[in-house]
Amino acid sequence: MNFKINLLLSHLNEQLNFIDLEIDNPIKKCEKAIEISINSKEKLRVLIQKTNFKSDEEEIQFFKEIKPQFTSKVIYYNTIFNIEMKKPNGGTRVLKKYYNNELIKLKAFFDNELDFYKYYRSGNIYLDYKYFLRGKFDIKLSLDSYYFEADKTFATSHDFKVAKILANDLIQLYLENQLIMIENKDNNEKSQHKPNVKITWTAPKVSLTELLYALHSQGVFNNGAVDLKDIAEYFEHIFEIDLGQYRRTFLEIRTRKTDRTKFITSLNETLIKRMDNADDII
Repeated sequence: MNFKINLLLSHLNEQLNFIDLEIDNPIKKCEKAIEISINSKEKLRVLIQKTNFKSDEEEIQFFKEIKPQFTSKVIYYNTIFNIEMKKPNGGTRVLKKYYNNELIKLKAFFDNELDFYKYYRSGNIYLDYKYFLRGKFDIKLSLDSYYFEADKTFATSHDFKVAKILANDLIQLYLENQLIMIENKDNNEKSQHKPNVKITWTAPKVSLTELLYALHSQGVFNNGAVDLKDIAEYFEHIFEIDLGQYRRTFLEIRTRKTDRTKFITSLNETLIKRMDNADDII
């Protein structure tokens, strides 16, 4: 069973990594990620219902450590989807207030679940038999209302709370990153003279990363005497874009099964076509 679960989780992470690389629009990214995460969690449910746990310890481990990894992804992407859908139109001040309010909501969850948060984060196990065994709930232990509507064959009283903690960690990072990007953009706008026409990168970020590595490999900047990091930061500055973990993105590009230089190949084909069309006109 562990092998099948690990394979399912690995496949889910691979799909989500691919979406993260190929889709830049946060709303579309979340829609696709939610669909994939729900499908993966349903496969997990079917797998568990066909299998008997060998011991209470194995069941506790599943609901405390494994299932929350699947559920947390649904929570994370659904929350980000709602945050981005409700994001107001406005300047940096409006957006900062909006994202800071979302951070306050996360803190409210932390405050409401402080006892369990401390229990889980400190690695305690003395209440695991109540928290993470099916049918062993204790009404005195601050249960979420959703638990009474949940499938009791695939839920314990607190596995959802663990998933919520894991998701909130990622949501906090997302919100803090958005605030940093807003601050950097605001500072850039104040410190530099802008041209009359604003040019933004509208292709996927993965394409810009592919181009970044190609130009660095060719040594086209400063006669090749410039670091990859400096070029990446320059691209992020002029295009007002966050390339994120571009080194990891390059590793993903390297492992593509087909056409590892997809964007550069497309550039080549498009330019040749334009040249050919120009010849026809002449």
